[in-house]
Amino acid sequence: MNAYATKRLEAMEYKIRETADNPVRKHVLETARDFKSSWIELGRALYSVHKDKLYKEWGFATFEAYTSKEIGIRNQTAMKLLRSYFFLEKEEPKFLKTGNSDAEEPAKIPSYESVNVLRLAKNNKSLDNDDYENLKKSVFEDGKDVLEVKKDLTSLIRERKELEPEEAREEKRAIVIRRCLSTLKSLKTELESTKMLPASLTRDIAALIKRIEEEMD
Repeated sequence: MNAYATKRLEAMEYKIRETADNPVRKHVLETARDFKSSWIELGRALYSVHKDKLYKEWGFATFEAYTSKEIGIRNQTAMKLLRSYFFLEKEEPKFLKTGNSDAEEPAKIPSYESVNVLRLAKNNKSLDNDDYENLKKSVFEDGKDVLEVKKDLTSLIRERKELEPEEAREEKRAIVIRRCLSTLKSLKTELESTKMLPASLTRDIAALIKRIEEEMD
């Protein structure tokens, strides 16, 4: 362990002793110390701190200030940790009951980065349930690292786009039509207020807007 890491660990241990009279705060520090062997406990603890704004009771104005100054991790990392934990709690509660037991080896616990990619995949509308299940297997059972999981996710998204060109065209068509409608409505409003053109032309524009809206329906 290098000198910098040793000093950080010593500082963490000092804070743990210093917060002995505050069980919740002490627990978060302990889970941060043990972060490398089990990120799930830290994610759970940080989620509680963030949700209940406990950091304010401990003298920190923001969650970012708390994680940076007391825990020693960047806000981006902290948010990934708590989002990944919440994702497991919501979508994969069975894993939290089995994958984080004392008998489980740390090596079998997927990284929070891999779980975060799985979380993003769950929210991707271009993927179906089978795609998600395959990715989940690669994370929880195959133990793939985050780079491999990202590569698998990118390949799946690319395949779905190639398999559904008609859907992609329809989506592009809808975007273009909505843009045209927005422009026409703005033009109609401006012409009505400025009266720069005959009222008959404004009515023609209104009729065109109606026809386009009917076409979209």
